[in-house]
Amino acid sequence: MELTLSIPALLFPAISLTMLAYNARYLAIAALIRQLHKQFEETEASPLKKQIHSLRKRLSIIKNMQASAIVSFLLAAVTMFLIYVELMVWANVIFGISLVFLMISLILSLIEVQLSTKALGIQLSNMEK
Repeated sequence: MELTLSIPALLFPAISLTMLAYNARYLAIAALIRQLHKQFEETEASPLKKQIHSLRKRLSIIKNMQASAIVSFLLAAVTMFLIYVELMVWANVIFGISLVFLMISLILSLIEVQLSTKALGIQLSNMEK
């Protein structure tokens, strides 16, 4: 398969939309952490401390998701430059690495969604008691 400028360019909208989704998750979790931290300072309840710890872990995963997506985006741009200067071997290698970083980002996203779902399940089970 011959790599053309349009192939890595296809990643630009996908990665941009992915970054928007990651940023929305980050902002929601950051707001929740601020809210729980305020409650913790008032009550010092142990369950709140556990929730904040879990959210800190999820925040770290989201940071790594964002970093991987940004690296993928950057490498896709580098690929386009390499195609432009007709360094096709390097363009293919860098594009492959870009795809690997995109996959890492998506795998981290899956892990974060699983943690989020697990936390909600625990919250719901506490409500049923």
